[in-house]
Amino acid sequence: MIYSYNDIVISGFSAVTAAGNGIEAVLELLGSGRDALSSVPDEIAANGGQRWGKALGFRASDFMPPLKARKLDRCSQFAVGASGLALKDAGIDPKNINAERIGIALGCGFGGVANSAEFLSGYFKGGVEGLAPVLFPNTVSNAPASNSSIEHGLKGPNVTLVQRFCSAESAFAMACRFITEGRADVMLTGGADDLMPLMITGFAATGQLRRYAACFGEGSGILVLESAAHAARRNAPIKATVEAVASVGLLPAGHEQEGADRLFTGAEQCDLISLSGTAGDTPLLMQRIEAHATFDISSILGRSLAMGGTAIATLLASLKPGQQGLHLAASPEGPYYAIRFTGGTGAASTSHCDMKGVSY
Repeated sequence: MIYSYNDIVISGFSAVTAAGNGIEAVLELLGSGRDALSSVPDEIAANGGQRWGKALGFRASDFMPPLKARKLDRCSQFAVGASGLALKDAGIDPKNINAERIGIALGCGFGGVANSAEFLSGYFKGGVEGLAPVLFPNTVSNAPASNSSIEHGLKGPNVTLVQRFCSAESAFAMACRFITEGRADVMLTGGADDLMPLMITGFAATGQLRRYAACFGEGSGILVLESAAHAARRNAPIKATVEAVASVGLLPAGHEQEGADRLFTGAEQCDLISLSGTAGDTPLLMQRIEAHATFDISSILGRSLAMGGTAIATLLASLKPGQQGLHLAASPEGPYYAIRFTGGTGAASTSHCDMKGVSY
């Protein structure tokens, strides 16, 4: 499936990651050739040698009143923080424009998994009487998107997508459709995930720790999508233009090439490619881009299920005006996404860097 666009622009983006707060921290780390990963304690990773990327520099109280922060799970705190930074980057204050025309479509892997574990632990230890009602609102996967809407006063569409390693890309596609269909003028989109030791235990128990979960990561990457007309009316700087979103559900045996052709339609001239999910582990996709400049931030920040938002924001912050960018994402059994962008002319405030992590 291929959707082409000529009327959706990106006016802001940001991220909260193990590198720090803001996309500049990711760019700086990527350009340094270092990573933000640290060793997982041996008592958590049964076989040792595991690394993870924890957002240790993130303090929720920097983004919201401490009493409010105490009520939110860590995943929601990431989403609220990154959303606020992205709105500021776009120059949007929901109080000053029609908030009913601003929505959010967020990808989320597990939601507030630490909060959910604590909630269920109460039940396992004490039955129904052991449940803590105050924890329940944050046990659902749509809590980060909902809390972001509440904290920033977004009154438009609100939806959460959970689709394994392509959760953020699925949310991105839906956000584009909301704008195209006239349901919103502005959509926040991207992904959020938090990280806890029990996740590593779970992945190890299912035999997927090494295959898909080497180097866990956490945080949130948020993009501000806006109709071109709306952005023009408020004279907003254009960071990038969305050209097309291509997706295939799977690459069926015997027809893999056909699926790959569909994904790469129109992407022949791209200048820079970002990888997310398991795209880098898919030989058929990698063969098609071996001559292009590529980067995969999971190697420096750790991988999460919904880190596509951070990867896209890094790609857009790296594109110079007029350059073509491609974001390629995959889950082990599908779907697959190829999202094309053109760098915007209003990206003067964005930091560009020579990335040592880029392969040619």
